[in-house]
Amino acid sequence: MSAYNDAPDTSSPPPSPKEGIPPKKKREGVKMSDKQKADLTKHMKKTGLTGSEAKSHRMKMMGRMRKGMTITKAHNDIKKSS
Repeated sequence: MSAYNDAPDTSSPPPSPKEGIPPKKKREGVKMSDKQKADLTKHMKKTGLTGSEAKSHRMKMMGRMRKGMTITKAHNDIKKSS
């Protein structure tokens, strides 16, 4: 008799591809301080943008400010990426 068996080993299932990989942590929402909100409002008045351009710019600014950027750094980063 031969020790070789053509049947697959069914005693233990193969490990799933995601097994052993830790789940990604969701980012916790970081709220803007009152000073940041006031600075952003002041900045938006100076930009003179209207409508969807203003909304887009504001949302980009808010995202960067929540990460810790100042108004100036956030604005320069947006101008650089455009």
